[in-house]
Amino acid sequence: MQMYKSKRKKRYDSLDWFRLAAAALVVAIHTSPLADVSADADFFLTRVLARIAVPFFFMVTGQFVTAGFADRRAGGMPAYLKKIAVLYGISILFYLPLGVYAGHYKEISFADVLRMLVFDGTFYHLWYFPACITGVLLVYGMCRFLKEPQRLVLAAVLYGIGLFGDSYYGLAERVPAVMELYEAGFSVFSYTRNGIFFAPLFLLFGAWAGESRLKDVRILWAGLCVSFVAMCEEAFLLRHFELQKHDSMYVLLPVVMFFLYKILLESSFTLKSRKSALQTKLAVTASTWIYILHPAVIVAVRGAAKVAKVKALADNSLVHYFAVLLLSAAVSYALAFFFMYFHKKSRRKKAGEHQDSGSRQVRTQDRRARAWLELDRGALRHNVNALRERLPDFCRLMAAVKADAYGHGAVLIARLLQEEGVDAFCVACVKEGVQLRKKGIQGMILVLGYTHPQQFALLEHYRLTQTVIDHAYAVQLNAYGGTLHVHIGIDTGMHRLGVRSSCLEEVVNIYQMEHLAVDGLFTHLCVSDAVTEPGRSYTNAQAQAFYRLIRQLEQQGYSPACIHMQASYGVLNYPELAGDYARVGIALYGVLSTKEDMSRWHGLLQPVLSMKTRVATVKMLYQGESAGYGIRFTAKQDMKIATLAAGYADGIPRMLSEGVGSVLIRGCRAPVVGRICMDQITVDVSAVPHVEAGDEAVLIGRCGDLEISACDMAAQAGTITNEILSRMGARLERIVV
Repeated sequence: MQMYKSKRKKRYDSLDWFRLAAAALVVAIHTSPLADVSADADFFLTRVLARIAVPFFFMVTGQFVTAGFADRRAGGMPAYLKKIAVLYGISILFYLPLGVYAGHYKEISFADVLRMLVFDGTFYHLWYFPACITGVLLVYGMCRFLKEPQRLVLAAVLYGIGLFGDSYYGLAERVPAVMELYEAGFSVFSYTRNGIFFAPLFLLFGAWAGESRLKDVRILWAGLCVSFVAMCEEAFLLRHFELQKHDSMYVLLPVVMFFLYKILLESSFTLKSRKSALQTKLAVTASTWIYILHPAVIVAVRGAAKVAKVKALADNSLVHYFAVLLLSAAVSYALAFFFMYFHKKSRRKKAGEHQDSGSRQVRTQDRRARAWLELDRGALRHNVNALRERLPDFCRLMAAVKADAYGHGAVLIARLLQEEGVDAFCVACVKEGVQLRKKGIQGMILVLGYTHPQQFALLEHYRLTQTVIDHAYAVQLNAYGGTLHVHIGIDTGMHRLGVRSSCLEEVVNIYQMEHLAVDGLFTHLCVSDAVTEPGRSYTNAQAQAFYRLIRQLEQQGYSPACIHMQASYGVLNYPELAGDYARVGIALYGVLSTKEDMSRWHGLLQPVLSMKTRVATVKMLYQGESAGYGIRFTAKQDMKIATLAAGYADGIPRMLSEGVGSVLIRGCRAPVVGRICMDQITVDVSAVPHVEAGDEAVLIGRCGDLEISACDMAAQAGTITNEILSRMGARLERIVV
């Protein structure tokens, strides 16, 4: 069977890497690389092409910071503003000596200080930071009081006002009354390229581009080419007629930026490995430092050229540019690596202190630790990498963290997975998704199950993606009125949830619904765990039905966006069916549903979870005495029993009562005697030497040379590991080791 490669890949990696190109263009603005080649060429590079750089940075902020303002919440605004303010403060202090040396602060008034801090920046390139702060606050205010069309109109009006104080200033000069207004404005700020007139439109455009349904890359490229050529003509005409005051703003610049940004979103490449994710983070951080540091590097390169008497470093514009760019990049990457290394080391140290404390409490028999789960971070990392290796590069993991991450702890597991580069999650219900968002989990969160219409507002508020379970449900979602992001479930043979794959008209109609943003299409393989010929035949038939629907949609001009069909067993048994995502659940946690399956894939996965409890008491049970409810167990001889501080309320099946199940204590096996209670278990410890209250008892996991796996427990209880793990009680403490 041929693997179906979706046309849509990871959305954000191209944005992150384009930051470096944008930073290089900002350096070009301040070094004029082509000045010695041609004045026209340098004007094109620095005053036309390079003008896309700063709007691009604003649009990224718009998509990832301001996009949530429309639902009346600040989202990540406080953290973002704090970050920008800190960077601005560091930059001010860094450039203060250079500004003093250059004479920028001679005879400066209090009003001048305010102007520089709030609008212009204390050094010529630092205007970007106050513009970010002002623009974000202004957009938040717009979202609080205006509807989307009104916000865009107001931002466009502000941008238009800015145009006549910038590239079209020569026209404003011809109207005395208008000129007086601009002169009054220029007494407060030096340029209209600031947080009031320039930033808001691009911030809103970033959010809008992220939501826009225009996805045809051919149309986007055509729009970019036409609009950019027109903007070049606009720029050169303005230059010819000498109308500019400061050529940062063009009528066609927002149009160019919209098409460029959408191309970066829709033509994005995928970086899914942990190493690639780290490289991307370095690139993002380095681009920020290139922006901040390059003016200082310009001064340093000119000084070095003078000292070393290498005139080309300062006098040859192209050599000077590359010297500044390369040195800025080298220093910035060093700083990025330094900060990321020590941030990660500090975070690990804090986590380690917490984990060591938890482990120490266990080792010293802290009576407060009644029962707990130990989660092996290394095993989770191993499983992530093992599953990734079975998939092609373009397919990413979507971690199933429903049912509290199969009992492991959804928030804790999601945080660990984010550190491994996993940025997509699926849950069973909206409540689970909300919990993740409230705890700071980013990325896509797909709700696989039904959400009541009265909870649709939660989908929008917490940026959750809802599964369309059938056409009638799509109508209900669309009737909500606000834009909801959805993946359409396709029924290819499981007959549980989803639109039938044969109902093309219904799927097309869902794509056409005004208030639904269809981001994906998926199906579920119901016998992918089977390796028999009937199972393989049925799975392949499901896949073909899914692919056939995708081809039909594409023929009608509808992009399937991202697609996914594999779950854990699909990754193991059918890696060739990879789409953009693989929804991995039970395998991610190092186990499979049955012991037979684990034997078949022996060595590939490592169990993440161990379940442990305490010995509460140890006592003698004499011959003829009974123990537990219903006096179901009677001692045939004198024996020693121990009561453990865990029971069926913690997820231990009652089916393990009366000798069916056992636990491990001090490297020995202790069978269960009597019935398992809600909060206690009684076990026979006659053969366990030196057992005493406070000892550790292993319910799932390894103790000495012995092991009880989740598969063992499931087999004894007559069920599957999925059920055993997902029933682990919320009152169990979860400790990462």
